[in-house]
Amino acid sequence: MLCLVLLLCHGAVASSEREEEREAMVKEQVLARGVKDPTTLAAMRTVPRHLFVPGSMSHQAYQDRPLPIGHGQTISQPFIVAFMTEIIKPGPGRKILEIGTGSGYQAAILAATGAQVYSIEIIPQLADSAAVLLKQLGFTHVETRSADGYYGWKEHAPFDAIIVTAAAEFIPPPLIEQLAESGLMVIPVGSPFFVQTLMLIQKRDGKTISTSLMPVRFVPFKRADEE
Repeated sequence: MLCLVLLLCHGAVASSEREEEREAMVKEQVLARGVKDPTTLAAMRTVPRHLFVPGSMSHQAYQDRPLPIGHGQTISQPFIVAFMTEIIKPGPGRKILEIGTGSGYQAAILAATGAQVYSIEIIPQLADSAAVLLKQLGFTHVETRSADGYYGWKEHAPFDAIIVTAAAEFIPPPLIEQLAESGLMVIPVGSPFFVQTLMLIQKRDGKTISTSLMPVRFVPFKRADEE
């Protein structure tokens, strides 16, 4: 009941389709690995992940693995989505910047917690398709744009949290600047050719505190001059 109410209260269409698969996903892949935040778990139980992957891969949507979504990009495995969501403490009244909209799934999870989400995608085709899908599903708390995420979204800064879903070789300074005091950023850092480190960045008194969380593998952080 909690997950249904959560989504309905924030404008999204709650779906009972494949509900048992989502419940199994949360129990076996998320809860079992230590994610316990009730708001995050409710969103993961309710957002229809199978609608955010290509139709030909819908049967794999709730498996414990990332899946290709075209243009060399992927939708992260469920555990990573849940873990990154829990870390930045989303919820009603929180303003969150996402770099790397991709399919729109992570943005939908964040919006399902009640947060206001601003999501940037550098690949126009993905930005467009994600925007359409999010609108169709009723996620009114998400605003998207196609742009170079390196520069963030200054017009809406500062952000209570920033989530980056592509591996950067260093943390973009504009993102640090746009992080609010006491804000949290989670970002994979490292070479795109090797295992990266998922980092938690906290802003305190204008300074940043960095914490290494876990080894990860993400697609590279794309820049406009690489197109």
